[in-house]
Amino acid sequence: MKTLREAKIGETVKVTKLTGEGALKRRIMDMGITRGVDVYIRKVAPLGDPIEVTVRGYELSLRKSDADLIEVE
Repeated sequence: MKTLREAKIGETVKVTKLTGEGALKRRIMDMGITRGVDVYIRKVAPLGDPIEVTVRGYELSLRKSDADLIEVE
């Protein structure tokens, strides 16, 4: 499976699974990233961290480590 971290700039992907556990998974879900939602990759910082995405109509910045926990198609 491909993770959100591996998605390219300008690509829209659909979340298929969250692999984190406990409070980390809950925090990602509280940000609006749940199974089935579309995520648009807006920008990636020059050193790759953070990743800026658009989800549910708002902009969100994610750490690379958090993006690795989100499987997409």
